Amino acid sequence: MLILLPPSEGKTRPADGPVLDPGMLRFPELTDARKLTLSALMEASSSAQAHQILGVGATLAGEVARNAVLESEPCAPAHQVYSGVLYDALGYDSLTASQRRAADERVLVMSALWGAIGFSDPIPAYRLSMGTNLPGIGRLAAFWKTAQTEPLNDYAAGNLVVDCRSSTYAAAWRPDPAMTAAVNVFQIRGGERKVVSHFAKHTRGELARHLLTRSGPAPATAAELRGAAAEKWDTELIPASGTKPHQLNLILPESTSR
Repeated sequence: MLILLPPSEGKTRPADGPVLDPGMLRFPELTDARKLTLSALMEASSSAQAHQILGVGATLAGEVARNAVLESEPCAPAHQVYSGVLYDALGYDSLTASQRRAADERVLVMSALWGAIGFSDPIPAYRLSMGTNLPGIGRLAAFWKTAQTEPLNDYAAGNLVVDCRSSTYAAAWRPDPAMTAAVNVFQIRGGERKVVSHFAKHTRGELARHLLTRSGPAPATAAELRGAAAEKWDTELIPASGTKPHQLNLILPESTSR
């Protein structure tokens, strides 16, 4: 089983740590692509149009300035750098040692800057979204789809992929639909099922934690995944069809609050 997560928009800058070595990240086949993207981001972040290119306001000037010197910024494991609702719900720091090893092995984060990385890979804090059209690179989702589809397909072969990514990040790699379950979150409101984006990140983080901490073998099929999820949530599984993966729907009761 592999669990795919999106990066958090907000990131925690390490107070100290080693500087970046792209060759230390998982999937060394992507090292050249990562160096190209890093160089393009640093150059764009040094330009007068930096905020326009990155789609950020003046309040993030400090993060844009750090982008321009990422090669000298301190690094920490990805699970420490990425922060926010989903990562808080996953709660890496409160996992046992064996559960952390499972997270390091099974969790991949789809980054706009690095492509797919492991949960323990050392990275600096950065500001870049997958929807960016980066000068010299182009649309990042298309760039990464071309660069990483073959190595990720090889890596994931035979594994169930639990896809907790948002649609923007899902475009950067589409694993075998027959072995993939995309996770959706709904809530019952007024007797009707509604999309609840503000609960979705938290619930996906809770699902990732549940899959890493529950007893028994990891799910190997979409049906087994539904069974595991049903231990905590009302669930629905829509089978894969054509190029569309299985859809695992988690349905929250009307009383849910965060």
